[in-house]
Amino acid sequence: MAGTRRRRRRAGVALLAAALAGGIAVQPAPASATPPGRTALDAAFVRAAQEYDVPRDVLVAVGYGESRLDAHGGKPSQANGYGVMHLVSNPVQHSLERAAELTGEPVGRLKTVTPANIRGGAAVLRDLADAEGLTARDRDRVTAWYPVVARYGGAADDATARLYADGIYELVQQGIPGAVPVRAHRVEPERGRYATVAPAGTASRTLAAAVPEYPPARWVAANGANYGVGRSSRITTVILHVTQGSYAGTISWFQNPSSGVSAHYVVKSSNGEITQMVREGDTAYHARSGNAYGVGIEHEGYVDNPAWFTDAMYRSSAALTRYLCDKYGIPKNRTGIKGHNEIPGNDHTDPGPNWNWNYYLSLVNQGGGGSAARYLGGSPTDFDGDGRDDVVAFTHGAAADAYVA
Repeated sequence: MAGTRRRRRRAGVALLAAALAGGIAVQPAPASATPPGRTALDAAFVRAAQEYDVPRDVLVAVGYGESRLDAHGGKPSQANGYGVMHLVSNPVQHSLERAAELTGEPVGRLKTVTPANIRGGAAVLRDLADAEGLTARDRDRVTAWYPVVARYGGAADDATARLYADGIYELVQQGIPGAVPVRAHRVEPERGRYATVAPAGTASRTLAAAVPEYPPARWVAANGANYGVGRSSRITTVILHVTQGSYAGTISWFQNPSSGVSAHYVVKSSNGEITQMVREGDTAYHARSGNAYGVGIEHEGYVDNPAWFTDAMYRSSAALTRYLCDKYGIPKNRTGIKGHNEIPGNDHTDPGPNWNWNYYLSLVNQGGGGSAARYLGGSPTDFDGDGRDDVVAFTHGAAADAYVA
């Protein structure tokens, strides 16, 4: 590779000399020029990936998982992260400041200028790769970056780090369409030490405290500093939020004792996966005056980008809301189901103008079959509430046992 670069440099010098000899004016291409066939955003990813020797597809997948490649006008996320690469500055995570050190870019540019932000993200990933001991040969393999990606998310623990990295590598494996495409890499990541770590919410459920109240959900407890034990009022309202951040990032933020915030449930954009983080009978800190009487549901995404609000998310969240309304006698309309922006004393805008209230309420009010169908809003043959149809066998005789698979 080094020899190839030297040959290219020599060829370039010879071409320049010939041009000058012929009296031709040669203007060097600006560093920000966009190669033919690439969008400006794609070109920024290619340049940053080459500069810091990070696989371009890994870099794009991290950005897509964090922001859907949307800089959101330089506005911060809930965790005070900025830009396409979600460079963060909060009491426990300082990827923004580290990016400034590594690139020499001012913090203001890293927050608001997308190419600079992407360059900062690439620099942080390479810095973490060096800390993980990745060699030059390792860095050429998309699969080898899994432990680096796990650390980039700034998770509170290894279980949440694995949840984050698994989500990014799902994107790598499936591919990403659009203006900055990533081809599907049908390979298993090299998880290293994370291979023996169960993703957050999938650990053994032998303890009652580890079992979610809503059967299809994961259970990952928020930090005790971020909610109050018990309630001062009965539950009368389901309150809908948008995370202003990623699913795994929000889970990690609610585990962070310095955040001071939480919600009862978090819903993932891509597939509607749900994590419960606060017991319904406890007071999550999510809606100020509504904390005492509301159950908070956070939805992964940003209010200004409707691409986050997938059908899978709508359906999964609506089934959860239906379960809560049935459980607590809450009206299945806009009296009992409200947005964060509608709670007195709040200055938030979520779920925002892109949230389809009519569609959501129609899903909440759909009929269901058995108890599992009531939870899931779907199949009456899901008897154990795991989100999949079951095969049932019955024995004859006095026992009349039933077996579910």
